[in-house]
Amino acid sequence: MPNIGPTIGEPAANGLFGWHVTSNTMNVRVVPEYLPKRSSPEQDFHAFSYHVTITNLGHESVQLLRRQWTITDGNGVIDIVEGEGVVGIQPRIKPGESYEYHSGCPLRTTTGYMSGWYFFETEKGAAFRCRIPAIFLRHDKVRH
Repeated sequence: MPNIGPTIGEPAANGLFGWHVTSNTMNVRVVPEYLPKRSSPEQDFHAFSYHVTITNLGHESVQLLRRQWTITDGNGVIDIVEGEGVVGIQPRIKPGESYEYHSGCPLRTTTGYMSGWYFFETEKGAAFRCRIPAIFLRHDKVRH
């Protein structure tokens, strides 16, 4: 059984809230942000960005081969996004190093959440996955 650990929320830069989890020697931290200038609420289009930091806590280099995100909007509509690497790259991450990237997610509602998995391979050819923490997406004016 893989060690997926708890998802932990913490304050991040600029007053944003970040989420992180450690699983299978990898720490994944995600900080989402609502993008009002790219959103069009009157057309039910809400743009979000997210900044991801993946840190290799293990003792050998790994390569991120694939990712799978499950995106759920405020109405419970689910979209699964899968593909090779992240933002077109299959990065190699050495022990103690991190890889960072930015991406985005549109929603038809002002709230939603995302979670998923990254799929890796070690330099010795062993395949494993690590959990992406559940992150909550919300328009700044929405209160829970």
